[in-house]
Amino acid sequence: MMVRDIPVEVVRKTIKNLHLAVYPPDGRVRIAVPEHVSDESVRLAVISRLAWIRKQQAAFDAQPRQSPREMVAGESHYFLGRRYRLEIIEQYGQHSLILKNNHWMQLSVSPGTRQANREKVLTQWYREQLKQKIPPLLEKWQTVIGVEVAEWHVRKMKTRWGSCHASASRILINLELVKKPVECLEYILVHELVHLLERHHNDRFKAYMDRFLPQWRLSRDLLNGEPLGGAGWKY
Repeated sequence: MMVRDIPVEVVRKTIKNLHLAVYPPDGRVRIAVPEHVSDESVRLAVISRLAWIRKQQAAFDAQPRQSPREMVAGESHYFLGRRYRLEIIEQYGQHSLILKNNHWMQLSVSPGTRQANREKVLTQWYREQLKQKIPPLLEKWQTVIGVEVAEWHVRKMKTRWGSCHASASRILINLELVKKPVECLEYILVHELVHLLERHHNDRFKAYMDRFLPQWRLSRDLLNGEPLGGAGWKY
C-alpha cells in the first residue's frame, strides 16, 4: 500500500490492535493489523503517524555508519565499545586473534587467507567473547528481576538487538552487541528478561524497566548512538 509517498507493508493477523514499525537500514514501514480492519482504516492509521514515521526514517539516515569491513591491516574494528586497529600477522599454524595494548586487534592467519575466512576467525572470536560476558550478567539480573530463562543463544540478527520467546523462556542476543559498551549488553539482557513479566512495550513494561534499571533510557540512547555496521536499527 502506498500512503502519500511511502510504501507500507500491511500484514493481517489474528491480533486486537494495530502495530506500526519502521525498520532499518532504509526506513521500511510495516503495519500489522487485525484481519477485519479495512484498507481505508489502515491508510488513516498510517497517515496519523506520518510525522513519527518520517522522524524515524530521518534518524536512521543520520546515524553514523561503518563502511563495509575488508579485513585488511589498519582498518577499525570494535569490541565492547572500544575502537581497535586491525593488525594482520601471516604465519602458518592455527588461526587466532588477540588484543594488544587496548589499541590493536592482532589477527594471525595463514599466508593467502581470503577475506571471508579472516572474517570467520573474527566472528568466532566475537562469539566466544560474548558468550563469556553473558552468564554473570544473566545470573545477576535473573535474581534481581525474579525470573529464570530456560535457555539463551547468541545469534546474528538483522532487525533486533535481542528477542524473547516468553512461552519457552528463551532469549536471543544479537552478536553485534559484543562491539558495543557493556552497558548496552546489560540493558538488552534486562529488556529481554522483563519480557518474561510483560510481553508488550506498554506502561507496565516501562515501569518494570524503571524499577530494575532506572538508567535504561541512557543505555538505550548510548546503544542507538553507537556507530552502525552494515545494518543498524533503533531499539
